[in-house]
Amino acid sequence: MNYCNHKTELENKGFSLISNLYSEQEIEQIIQCLEASDNVGGVKTKDVFAIRQLIYQIPELKELLFTENLRKLIETFSDAEYFLSKGIYFDKPSDSNWFVAYHQDLSITVDQKLDLEGYSNWTFKKGQYGVQPPLQILEDTITVRIHLDDTDEGNGALKVIPGSHLKGIIQIGLKEWDVEEEIICSIKKGGVMLMKPLTLHASNRTFNGKRRRVIHLEFNQHQLAKPLQWVEFNKY
Repeated sequence: MNYCNHKTELENKGFSLISNLYSEQEIEQIIQCLEASDNVGGVKTKDVFAIRQLIYQIPELKELLFTENLRKLIETFSDAEYFLSKGIYFDKPSDSNWFVAYHQDLSITVDQKLDLEGYSNWTFKKGQYGVQPPLQILEDTITVRIHLDDTDEGNGALKVIPGSHLKGIIQIGLKEWDVEEEIICSIKKGGVMLMKPLTLHASNRTFNGKRRRVIHLEFNQHQLAKPLQWVEFNKY
């Protein structure tokens, strides 16, 4: 499979959809692995269940996720060696009222808090330090969202503003975009959505009674300013 067109679309629009990156059997194996790991610690509310540091929490998933197709896809984007920098599993129940307003993903997860030039907006949530890194790191991040269920507008498919990643950090309160440009990224089970973290994206509540399970992976090629380290640095 040639992914060059998806690379171009990602660079120009900030997102791209790929159908059938995973087979039905591969998706079922991933689901079975997740279900066999019910004792893994996660954050659960009535609207969403999430497992962070996913590969560290469930190392058996690594082999199932990093198929030949996924490896070829990531290798398409650069001659530099990419690595996994974040992994999260989201399970949005069929009756979820959870919605997310338009935003950019500006935070990375690191091992400690340090006073470093270019690193700002520090947070400490769920036992993890987060920080907004230099812009180049965000621009070079590739997000891969693996869909374990058919996803459309009815169960919270992401909405995006094409090309918004080219505007750098956007002041959300100033409303520097036109919602009329938004695209709803419907995708079938086994498909993936590629996205730049600076692409404005949002999702609605579920209203069709269908579940939405997604594995969110982020890849990068940059080392952080020493001695700061990625918490989830994981070569594949």
